[in-house]
Amino acid sequence: MPLKRTIASKIFGLAVFLLMLTVGLAVYLLIETTATARSMSLVAKEYLPIADSITRIHEYGLRRRLAFERWNGALSGSTQNMEVVSEASANYTLFTARLDQEFVDARQLLDAGILSKDNPSAIADLRTLLTQVEAAYPALGQRQMQILDLRRKGEHARATELLNVLNDQQRALQGQREAASSKVDAMTQAAADDVARRQVRLVWLTIAATLSTVLLGLAIAAIITGRLTRPVRSLMAGMRDVQGGNLDLQLPVISGDELGSLTNSFNYFVRELRSKEQIKRTFGKYIDPRVLEQVLQLPDAAHIAGERRVMTVMFADIVGFSGLSERLTPSRMVALLNRHFGLQANAVQEHRGVIDKFIGDAVMAFWGPPFVTAEEHAALACRAALAQCVAIETLRHEMPEISGLRKDTPEIDLRLGICSGELVVGNVGGENTRSYTVIGDTVNLASRIEGANRIYGTNILLSESTARAVGDEFELREIDSIAVKGKTEAVRVFELLGAAGGVPAEQLQLRERYQQALTAYRAQDWSLGEQLFNECARSGDQSSLVMLARIGKLRASPPGESWDGTWRLDEK
Repeated sequence: MPLKRTIASKIFGLAVFLLMLTVGLAVYLLIETTATARSMSLVAKEYLPIADSITRIHEYGLRRRLAFERWNGALSGSTQNMEVVSEASANYTLFTARLDQEFVDARQLLDAGILSKDNPSAIADLRTLLTQVEAAYPALGQRQMQILDLRRKGEHARATELLNVLNDQQRALQGQREAASSKVDAMTQAAADDVARRQVRLVWLTIAATLSTVLLGLAIAAIITGRLTRPVRSLMAGMRDVQGGNLDLQLPVISGDELGSLTNSFNYFVRELRSKEQIKRTFGKYIDPRVLEQVLQLPDAAHIAGERRVMTVMFADIVGFSGLSERLTPSRMVALLNRHFGLQANAVQEHRGVIDKFIGDAVMAFWGPPFVTAEEHAALACRAALAQCVAIETLRHEMPEISGLRKDTPEIDLRLGICSGELVVGNVGGENTRSYTVIGDTVNLASRIEGANRIYGTNILLSESTARAVGDEFELREIDSIAVKGKTEAVRVFELLGAAGGVPAEQLQLRERYQQALTAYRAQDWSLGEQLFNECARSGDQSSLVMLARIGKLRASPPGESWDGTWRLDEK
């Protein structure tokens, strides 16, 4: 208690002294502030609005000039662009009207000046300059109309001569505008200098008062520092350790006051953080770390119950896994799968995706809120898919070491299906066992699209919804319009070729030729479609071979005039 009373009395005495100092300072500041406010009002209420008005006059003049130049340019060519003429004419009329109104406003500002009566000569000079600038614009407009009339009549040589005269007039007008701006700047600078001089006096007085306050504060702080700083410093050091990742510390409680209670609370929170980190380390190997973080932040299942959201889902499956499993021992197969899943998971998580589950040799992942924004989930999934193809290439190089097969190493590849759409995301399951996952038609369609790669000989297929969402960020090739097993609605599928600007020209040419062939195919022009698909197939394109075989079937059994080009897939 004595310490508290001493601290309270010192703080109270310091407050009284500061109050007296503030009252004395306030009296002087009131006098100086009144004079300063008058100068600042002159700048803010008169000079700056006038300067802004002159600036707008300059802006509108430049925009009118730009409209004239577009108008003149549209009439200068061999063929007159009437759309540009119409637009330029409208802009010219608009900014002429704005100029006229701005001159009216500027004169009103000059006539309404009250504080500026202290400097009548400067205001008179400014009014004269403004009158000269205003008078120059009608002459410019008349000259510009003459030039445009000559352009319409085809007298371009004469128009060019007058254009040089117009440029001289515009330079003269520019000088007058700059003179008016300089006059306002000089008036503003004079008022600002007056404000600056008064502020210097205020600054020195404030410095003196501040120094006195600091010295008194240091004297009082020296009395109470010894009792307060030691536990505070201990807490600060502990916070830095926790921020650096050290969760194994416990601070000693050396007092029974508020600082002691604060130390106890700190130790409690460190224990809670240590427990949560242990949970994350343990279960982070079984659950995607980002899902785990979401669950830890919102442990109440009601907060993350299933809800509908637009997201992107991807399925990735190894090609040739069944044959590979027959040649490897169980331990080798587990090692291969672990390495495969590790590479695939890294590619997904580096692009902010969430690993939903491993299904045999397949990987299911998704992107969307709350883990990424609604605008970027489709593009992130495509980037991850390209990274997964790079990862499978890494696995191919490691196959001899992992499989133990130095000769006749099995060939492996990766097929991926990506689909964007509305689905249900959240906790799914019973009371005792739950899984944070996504379900819905979008998930099923992504799985079917992944399987369609086997038919068309592709690696990465996207749904039309994903293709629309990524826009121009990636190079895509439309493969076909299909109705997958279990669904009657057709969906267009696209092959992901690579990032925009990163695809060889040969592939882009193949894409264009394939699109032409696909258009002919959908129009039931079998001969043209067959010719174009044959040209694509010469480069080894498997999709073109599929379409060629299909054309043969459709020729033998025409689909009818109502056929929209959709092909039904009867296998998953």
